[in-house]
Amino acid sequence: MIKRILALIWKELLAVMRDPKSRVSILFPPILYLFLFAPAATLDVKNVPVGIINRDNGAQAFELVERFQGTPFFNRIVYLKGIEEIGPFIDNQKGVMVVSIDEQFSRNLNENLPAEVQLILDGRKSNTAQILSGYAGSIIQQYNADFSAQAGIHQQNVALFPRYWYNPNALYVWFNIPSLVCTLSMLACLVVTTQVVARERELGTFDQLLVSPLTTREMIVGKVTPGILVGMIEGIFLMVMGRLFFGVPFTGSLPLFFLSQYIFVTAISGVGLFISSLCYTQQQAMLGTFIFMLPSVLLSGFATPVENMPTWLQPVSYLMPLRYMLINTRGLFLKAMPVEIVLNNIWPMALIGIFTQLVAGRFFRRLR
Repeated sequence: MIKRILALIWKELLAVMRDPKSRVSILFPPILYLFLFAPAATLDVKNVPVGIINRDNGAQAFELVERFQGTPFFNRIVYLKGIEEIGPFIDNQKGVMVVSIDEQFSRNLNENLPAEVQLILDGRKSNTAQILSGYAGSIIQQYNADFSAQAGIHQQNVALFPRYWYNPNALYVWFNIPSLVCTLSMLACLVVTTQVVARERELGTFDQLLVSPLTTREMIVGKVTPGILVGMIEGIFLMVMGRLFFGVPFTGSLPLFFLSQYIFVTAISGVGLFISSLCYTQQQAMLGTFIFMLPSVLLSGFATPVENMPTWLQPVSYLMPLRYMLINTRGLFLKAMPVEIVLNNIWPMALIGIFTQLVAGRFFRRLR
């Protein structure tokens, strides 16, 4: 029995490795996505054009403009000549924010009167606009505090000094890399398992497999094991790459990570075998992979928190193994997540894995 299963596993691995398309789809895209998405898929705001219109010729207004120009957050400053240029600047998406300084700005400051600075933001890019607004608010608040100190004006200012646990410098790549580790390993596992039956059908060798001495259970084990192996190796490889090339710390337990990764890819392999059992060509199987990937990633909390989703949609996320794996991977990378919390996210993945394997096995038996 074991020899027959090992022979089938070896046969599936050879089919994947000897097929140029399968080999490229497994090896090249995850590495490309890791180095592409890690620096690119970030919520940090950099190199965003910002417009400044200064209608005041006073020294205070010029000092405020210099502070905007000197900050590392705004390194692409566009100076507007008049109010009529604000509309086209925002409408044509030449910039996301315009800082408008009134002509009475310096005079009001010298006379201890309220001086206003207007921020005009592009609401079509709400996240970027909010972040830029926070940056600009910090610059203006610091300028206000410095001017008040120089002018001898007593005022009570409230300063916030945030402390970020587990990610002191608030580096988004530290958040992004652990998410990519489990997402890309899921993709690699799906690419392999969704092809196992569809490839046999397309090549006309499935009937030969059915008349072989292998039992249905042995065929199922032999078909899903290569996907599990590829998913495990991919996840470990990406974890090492994230640690060495991007400097993301791994503070948790490696055995717990391996256990979580194994349960996760086992659940995903059941989904892949189910998709493959429904498909007749490898192209259909590949389309099925991406049909499953999109809602799985969107509902897992990869980019946006699950709590921000509509109330009726949040329960659907509990059916996605990626949701639990994201929690474990991020926790094990950044905050040395305790064993009990890791296990609380492992047993739902185990239940999903048992269910997906049983459903996939039932559909696979119907093919015999």
